[in-house]
Amino acid sequence: MWHQLSFRTQLFLPLGASFLAALILGGILLQIFATGQLADENEPARRSTRILATALNNTLRASDNPQKTLDAFVQSLDTSSDIQFRRVEEGPSPSPRDDTRNLKLVPGWFINLLTIPDMDTASAVVIDGKHIGDIVFLPDLSADLFEKWIGFLALTSLVAMLMVLTGIIAYAFTGSALRPLQHLGKGLTRMRRGDYATPIPVGGPPEIRQSCAEANALAATLAQLSQDNRDLMHRLVSLQDDERRDLARELHDELGPLLFSIRAGTIALIDASPQAGNLGNSAEEVLQSVEALQQTNRRILDRLRPLYIEELGLATSVQTLLRNFRKQAPHIILTDTIDPDLDVIDGPLARTVYRVIQESLTNVLRHAKAGSAHVQATIAGETLIVEISDDGGGFPADNAFGRGLTGMHERVRALSGSLSLLRVDERTYVRCRLPAETTREAPASG
Repeated sequence: MWHQLSFRTQLFLPLGASFLAALILGGILLQIFATGQLADENEPARRSTRILATALNNTLRASDNPQKTLDAFVQSLDTSSDIQFRRVEEGPSPSPRDDTRNLKLVPGWFINLLTIPDMDTASAVVIDGKHIGDIVFLPDLSADLFEKWIGFLALTSLVAMLMVLTGIIAYAFTGSALRPLQHLGKGLTRMRRGDYATPIPVGGPPEIRQSCAEANALAATLAQLSQDNRDLMHRLVSLQDDERRDLARELHDELGPLLFSIRAGTIALIDASPQAGNLGNSAEEVLQSVEALQQTNRRILDRLRPLYIEELGLATSVQTLLRNFRKQAPHIILTDTIDPDLDVIDGPLARTVYRVIQESLTNVLRHAKAGSAHVQATIAGETLIVEISDDGGGFPADNAFGRGLTGMHERVRALSGSLSLLRVDERTYVRCRLPAETTREAPASG
């Protein structure tokens, strides 16, 4: 639990505990030494009381009228003095603690906290062998207790001021020390998300400044590696497109004419021998096989290199792709939102958008078991957004990207875009975002 606390809390808790311990220790020391100090301060007056009682008894023994002498002595005493004469019939003398109960400036809990020593002294006064009363010493501890209270307040105030001052200094110090660490943490988070362009502010102690500088150097290295990786992926995608184009040309130029020749020969054979019997049936089967091969060849050519993009534009090519999907999957309700401005997109970006939609619809048809799907391709500012959703069963949790989508993911990354799969409200989403500002061109004026 301690490690889950913030740095300021970990710093202030021991600091506050140390100040509280110092305050408690000061109170304990005050209680220990206050008792002895009170006793020492009043010891001379106690000795004076005993000496006064001895002298009074000697005087009374030598006096012809001891009672008159005693009365004169009692009248000479000041009522506010700590030394008083108390007759036997007046009862026992009050305790010094009882006199402190009338203090208004000192709290009762503080008086109860102190241990007040027994400082009252009573010396007997005797006339003709009879105990008449006592010379008693009843010290007034009000001033002493008020002095101790003021000392306690001063100690408490000093501890509180030191704690506040130290807390302010520690707060400012931790703030100046943590701020660079917060910048460093946010910078590392940006680096983890792929943002290497925003530098981390270099500040704070030398150790933190060095860490920030090293993190900036690491960001620059990662940015260069990321750019090199995108360039490499872009070249690989270009090579794949070139290879697909060459293969499509070979299939179109070589296989296409051969299939057409076989189909024409088969038709001529059927027309030349309409009554050939089994030979005619075999020729019809060959013709059907050739037509199936031609359809397969056209489908393979379309997947290898969609020629419609260069000829008709991206928006029209996507619409053609959607029409073919509706023919292949009439049981799936397909809706679309296609931006007509897509026709201004060409080159690798256009091919990537087409491939993402094509591969996503292929997955919907083969794996999703969906009843409806929606395709959206729009341009918002400088960003091209492509989203394909369906109400099928979704994708396996342990295999988000198949072989087709992995290739699309590489294409998207090569163009500094992002491709993600989501499952929201029983629908599966393939979302692609691509920067359109670097490859978008205005249509030529004619």
